Amino acid sequence: MKDFELNELDFTCGLSDDELTERFKEAIRIDNEIRKVKGAPVAKYDREKKCAYLEYPDGRREYA
Repeated sequence: MKDFELNELDFTCGLSDDELTERFKEAIRIDNEIRKVKGAPVAKYDREKKCAYLEYPDGRREYA
């Protein structure tokens, strides 16, 4: 078996870090939209209170 060194692009299928980040953000956005349609809560983070919370479709928030 031939020894070779893998680089960063070998693990990301040739996508840059920026492209992977954008795809990840879009996947999360789509998942949150699906959760809203199904009536499930969406996990979010309140930067002001520095605390995670669940936001329900009716707008109610439950802080962790």
